[in-house]
Amino acid sequence: MAPGIPAALERPHFIGIGGAGMSGIAKILAQRGAKVAGSDSKESATAEALRALGVTVHIGHAAGHLADDASCVVVSSAIRPDNPELVRAAELSVPVVHRSDALAALMQGLRSLAVAGTHGKTTTTSMLAVALSELALEPSYAIGGDLEGPGTNAAHGGGDIFVAEADESDRSFQKYDPEVAIVLNVELDHHANYASMEEIYDSFETFVGKIVPGGTLVISADQPGAVELVQRVRDISSLNVVTYGESDTADVRVHKVTPRGLTSEVTVVLGAKYLTFTVSVPGSHYAHNAVAALAAGVALGIPAHNLASAIGKYTGVKRRLQLKGEAAGVQVIDSYAHHPTEMTADLEAMRGAASEARLLVVFQPHLFSRTQELGTEMGQALALADASVVLDIYPAREDPIPGITSTLIVDAAKAAGADVTAVHDKAAIPAVIAGMAKPGDLVLTMGAGDVTDLGPQILDHLSS
Repeated sequence: MAPGIPAALERPHFIGIGGAGMSGIAKILAQRGAKVAGSDSKESATAEALRALGVTVHIGHAAGHLADDASCVVVSSAIRPDNPELVRAAELSVPVVHRSDALAALMQGLRSLAVAGTHGKTTTTSMLAVALSELALEPSYAIGGDLEGPGTNAAHGGGDIFVAEADESDRSFQKYDPEVAIVLNVELDHHANYASMEEIYDSFETFVGKIVPGGTLVISADQPGAVELVQRVRDISSLNVVTYGESDTADVRVHKVTPRGLTSEVTVVLGAKYLTFTVSVPGSHYAHNAVAALAAGVALGIPAHNLASAIGKYTGVKRRLQLKGEAAGVQVIDSYAHHPTEMTADLEAMRGAASEARLLVVFQPHLFSRTQELGTEMGQALALADASVVLDIYPAREDPIPGITSTLIVDAAKAAGADVTAVHDKAAIPAVIAGMAKPGDLVLTMGAGDVTDLGPQILDHLSS
């Protein structure tokens, strides 16, 4: 049922093909029959998964990796102008396509559902992908993380629905024309691209304005930024707005969230009827994500009770409070949280799931610009843990900013009364944590960088 491949994407070359967003688009194109190639900086499980689909993956970046017959070069905002493959593309006059334009092209002709917000996008998109698949609707989907169940971040489905995570970080979500859009929250982040909340609101207004006439915006009734956005877009006459949350004014009202260990039970009021279902991950923020997914599915015309049951089949996304294992009576869990709101939500979720356990956190700040703007709030969030160690900043795509180090977070955490220690040698962390942890403790590796690699190493040290 899905449309074919646009001519420009018949033989695409992806620079940074192993990235979460890029690999998903590459997978869908390969599944549709395109001749896909690309490069990445290092070997990975993602590279192997792409090769299994017939994709040519080069390791390292070199001009010779770009085939002369490439129909386009696909890039993300993280690719620098001096990348040798990008330079070679200019020499060959090969068109350069941003990944958001490639994704938008794949969504054409389908009923698209785009999930946006400062945080929670990956989880909510995943819940929808799992639920719609469970209902045999065969959706296509592109997600910024790997599902625990299918074990992939993207798939080409035979149905007419395409679910996509919509990234606001570089304004690329403005390229989509969804039938249904979810906005989970609106907060200031991505400080290298947005100078103020006003710029954030303008960007989200543009995104909402791209919803097709007669389409639906599903948006939080509780989060202040989302409430403000509703006021700003209320004059779009062709737009249906459905709010969800605990507010008495919410169209889909969250009546109660009941923790059940590492799951929760949520009851909503929808159309004057009560509906109760299970969310197989802990924390009220994940329960709210599930309600947003429910409301969006209903907007597509899917019965609420069917959706509610199917959402319960969602078991998580890698790096979103993912249990990595247990050793010596200590559970090690991985969290992608890197914004203070996310950090607080995940720490509170773990407190609720295991109130008697001692919570130890290994936190790796992500981006110099984010630390500069939000380092104090990150430190304050760490006060929710019993003890924390803080690594150096993971730079990702950024160059260092003079004077901006993880010391900002450590000082703020100590000022908030937290037990926190700076550890600059990442390789020392497994031994440090093994020396701190006692049977019954929970260890949380937290951050959007390579801190995730430490989970198995910590388990090894605990086992020895």
